[in-house]
Amino acid sequence: MSRLVIVVEKASDWGSYYPSVDVVTAMDYLREPIGGDDERTQVINLCRSYKYLGTGYYVSLLGEARGHKVMPSVRTVNDLRRRSLYGLDIDDLNQKLTHFLPAGGRDTTDFGILVYFGETAYPALQDLARQVFELFPCPLLRIEFERDRVWQVSSIKPVGLHTLDDAQEDAFAETLDSFSKKLWRKPRARKRYRYDIAMLVDPNEAMPPSNKKALKSFINAGKELGIEVDPIGKNDYQRLAEYDGLFIRETTASDNHTYRFAHRAEKEGMVVIDDPSSILRCTNKIYLNDLMMSRKLAVPNTEIIYRDNAKGLKDVAAKLGFPIVLKIPDGSFSRGVVKVEDEKALEKAAGELFQHSALLLAQEFVYTEFDWRIGVLNHEALYACKYYMSRGHWQIYNHGAKGTAKSGGFETIPVRDAPSEVVKLALKATQPIGDGLYGVDLKQVGDKPVVIEVNDNPSIDAGVEDAYLGEDLYLRIMQEFMRRLERKRLGIAD
Repeated sequence: MSRLVIVVEKASDWGSYYPSVDVVTAMDYLREPIGGDDERTQVINLCRSYKYLGTGYYVSLLGEARGHKVMPSVRTVNDLRRRSLYGLDIDDLNQKLTHFLPAGGRDTTDFGILVYFGETAYPALQDLARQVFELFPCPLLRIEFERDRVWQVSSIKPVGLHTLDDAQEDAFAETLDSFSKKLWRKPRARKRYRYDIAMLVDPNEAMPPSNKKALKSFINAGKELGIEVDPIGKNDYQRLAEYDGLFIRETTASDNHTYRFAHRAEKEGMVVIDDPSSILRCTNKIYLNDLMMSRKLAVPNTEIIYRDNAKGLKDVAAKLGFPIVLKIPDGSFSRGVVKVEDEKALEKAAGELFQHSALLLAQEFVYTEFDWRIGVLNHEALYACKYYMSRGHWQIYNHGAKGTAKSGGFETIPVRDAPSEVVKLALKATQPIGDGLYGVDLKQVGDKPVVIEVNDNPSIDAGVEDAYLGEDLYLRIMQEFMRRLERKRLGIAD
């Protein structure tokens, strides 16, 4: 079971709130005996300042040394000191603040808002508050804005509990109560399981990478090895630090919460599949094409089309001939992929796809009855599937006008029975990407295979990818988690 500790610099800082056994002064916390028990300790550091080598700084520093999960962490304290806004989406900040400020506030050139555990009293700025909290997990923050023709974030600063007025104290108490219940609502059976893994899923995703039965198999495989696999959702971001590892079973993208989860988990020193580098490398087809070509690996003849170069379309048509397959860089499950038969169709399709990306991929059309999918884990082939084209269609997935999607059949075979040249090329394709879990899609024309793409979050559905290995497929993936967790515990680098 987790123990919650709320640390204040002076007892008087908590004077406005109900007394609680969870609240201790900084000096009492720092004087606690080291290695007292096996409980997970979660610390909320509410010291007045996190100044370098000050009391608040030492609470976070020594808390981490004792194996406690501390908010804010020393990393967050240092990041706030550097005032780095990397990763903060403020593209529409000016529009938001212009609408947010009352009409009489046109002459306002600066103002700020308080953020309590990622919450703010201003709904129009809630998304920004959440983003800031995810970047800098700190209990109390003040975001300050300034306007010089347009609005921008001028600073993000931690705030001391002792500076709040009555209304702000009420708001803080409410969010603290809500946050602590959310963060520690589920006691962990530490004696039953050696490790805990968070499995990120979206129950409402139309085409998830794993169906419900497969997710249950992952959970069962974990239990067999002494790992608790706990499904979490995108609203559980702040619970992430509770776990030893993160397993993403939700379609990834570099611009949504899946990447933020992976990045946060890696910063926390957790074992992560998919890791953020793999997400970045695999979710952009243009990057993958350049990577494969730089490694002299076989890919279909490919050209890059640029939105600002209209003449490029004719050049591409001349080089590739028709039909041509156009792709947006970050499409998945055959979405954002169009086949064109002539120049008119090429111009029309490119115009539509350029609304989503400044660059497009144009490839020669290579028809095969099926695509190979080789599952790869830590540089070893895990499974082999044939994905057949959807009936009457040239792709595996045929997306209907009403948002429905039909797929072709499949055949799962032992890796040893797949063509050796296909398996070898798949392993070469993942080598420069990482040591995670990948699904390599290839086509084979005659005896020559070509790489179509490498997926960082491959489909593993019960009844499909596990048709040959059965429950062993899930067990092998969980065994890789266990191997990495054990090496991390022993301080052995992979």
